[in-house]
Amino acid sequence: MSIQTETIMIINVPAIDGLTFRGFRGEEDYPVMAAIINAANLADGENNVVKAEEIAVNYAHLQRSNTATDMVFIEVDGQPVGYGRCMWDQDAEGDYLYSFFLHMVPKWRGKGIGRPVIAHFLSRLAEISAEHPADAPKYYQSWAGNHQVWYLGLLKSSGMVPVRWGFEMVRPCSQPVQITALPAGLEVQPVDERHYRAIWEADVEAFRDHWGFVEPTEEDYLAWIEQPEIDPSLWKVAFDGDEVVGMVRNYINKDENLNRGIQRGYTENISVRRPWRRQGVARALLTESIQMFIDMGMDETALGVDTENPSGALDLYLNVGYMEIKRGATYRKPITGDQK
Repeated sequence: MSIQTETIMIINVPAIDGLTFRGFRGEEDYPVMAAIINAANLADGENNVVKAEEIAVNYAHLQRSNTATDMVFIEVDGQPVGYGRCMWDQDAEGDYLYSFFLHMVPKWRGKGIGRPVIAHFLSRLAEISAEHPADAPKYYQSWAGNHQVWYLGLLKSSGMVPVRWGFEMVRPCSQPVQITALPAGLEVQPVDERHYRAIWEADVEAFRDHWGFVEPTEEDYLAWIEQPEIDPSLWKVAFDGDEVVGMVRNYINKDENLNRGIQRGYTENISVRRPWRRQGVARALLTESIQMFIDMGMDETALGVDTENPSGALDLYLNVGYMEIKRGATYRKPITGDQK
């Protein structure tokens, strides 16, 4: 992790008294980043609540993004009002993906600040892309939900278009669930830290045929196991003997529930390895997870889904009672020769 505290020059910015741009200051910025994200999420109707501790873990294992050159903090009269970062990956298909995001508190949206910051990221990403093979497919990339109107407008004005859709889905716990049994020979076993590596490797294997898959590294694994609120007691993991078959790594965001005044359990991180697909494993683990949250007194369960998931996940979720409440998309724009 690199630190850059000097002023950053952003061109074509609006004439706002006290508006400045700076680099990353290290650990002292983690609470700042969490506060900006949570203020932006609240304004956009996003449920997620982020903690500085989570950000610290992620940035301790950051890859393919240099915090000294790839981050911008926006301040007005010395007070942080937004920040963003850019990064790059190469997916399993060989495409180079040059991604960026920008969070801003609602008071300072719509004043012409966001567009020049995104232009700065696109310029930086074009520099990075020039270091990669010229004949490889290359795309700028970001993400937005239809409800994130401010950011969605910035993406569209930058020439980004949606290429893949996803739903956020919710199921009320007042609705009973019909639990489905696992196929013969498989069983759900309690897990702890000893199983983390096998669970991680099974999940990675299961997702290799999914759109946009980027092969994870050891740093990704460390970032996963070091998350402060990881709770394997909520997971439903199916085994065939000692071999991991599939999983639902359920979790609860306690701060989110406190802020929203509702009890939600996430039936997320659902995967089944190829040899055991189309046998009802995902349905069995998901319905058992739903029942667990019903028994815990939760109000609802929630998950996200790629609508074109090759395993037919969307049909399964609809069939067990999940309903779409929000939709969002991955936005891309090809990087052409004149942009490098």
